[in-house]
Amino acid sequence: MTLKLLRSLAFAAALALPLQAQAADKLTVLLDWFVNPDHAPLFVALDQGYFADENLEVELIAPADPNDPPKLVAAKKAEIAISYQPQLHLQADQGLPLVRIGTLVATPLSTVLTLADGPVKTVADLKGKTVGFSVSGTEEAVLGAVLRSAGLTLADITLVNVNFSLSPSLASGKVDAVVGAYRNFELTQMDLIGKKGRAFYIEEHGVPPFDQLIYVAHKDSVGDPRLRRFLSAVEKGTQYLINHPQETWNTFRARRPELNDELNRRAWFDTLPRFAHRPAAMDNARYDRFARFLLDAKLIREIKPVASYAVELPY
Repeated sequence: MTLKLLRSLAFAAALALPLQAQAADKLTVLLDWFVNPDHAPLFVALDQGYFADENLEVELIAPADPNDPPKLVAAKKAEIAISYQPQLHLQADQGLPLVRIGTLVATPLSTVLTLADGPVKTVADLKGKTVGFSVSGTEEAVLGAVLRSAGLTLADITLVNVNFSLSPSLASGKVDAVVGAYRNFELTQMDLIGKKGRAFYIEEHGVPPFDQLIYVAHKDSVGDPRLRRFLSAVEKGTQYLINHPQETWNTFRARRPELNDELNRRAWFDTLPRFAHRPAAMDNARYDRFARFLLDAKLIREIKPVASYAVELPY
């Protein structure tokens, strides 16, 4: 072996060593709620190794308090949080340094839910009825818009705070309807307990379409290349999920047996058409339109430039 060849081999080995020792970039993602099928693209990306392909070590954490994830990201305690578009507008209005970087669920999931065999057959039938809610502010604005589509106002109903007990309150007759029930969860939950529900889809009754679940990050991290790689992996996870729904459900329930029940099985398949096919894509007009809806409802003080709180990441 010649001296020239030995030097070449030594140089090649020196180049290879740092690559072999390179650790994956860590990324903490705070979920909006306990683990459930709304998070399917994330867990498919994890289970299929798409995060690893992007040299990312992603930790998915369910919060102890659902209100905490955006606040923790704003405080730079985590890189990404799953949140809600309506809440993002309120947080931007309050000056929180958050920015939407991607979309998980691209349509509303919320509904106004009643009993299918109850007296409320149309939105107009809500007049004089009792309606339960769990979150004040945006849900009242949504319900107000739905009522206006039938010539009613909030003064025509009685609002009752049922906290997060939406389905039990409706099933027990404590209220005649609830606002904020998810079409892929509470509607199925009612069916499973033998109380078939009737859902009024809010986007068909005066509420502008919006992204139910989004990814938010701190404004200072928009240029962080890990975020774009994260969304690339999520996009691959979404595509694999759509192409292989039964296989991905089998993997999800096998690795998380505590979630293997009929409610989650049906939610897994019902949520499929709701996931963003292009999670990094941004529709500025859609965000501006919803901001004006919240301004009319007096939930925000002004219309801010969309780019100040929702962006498409650089690449």
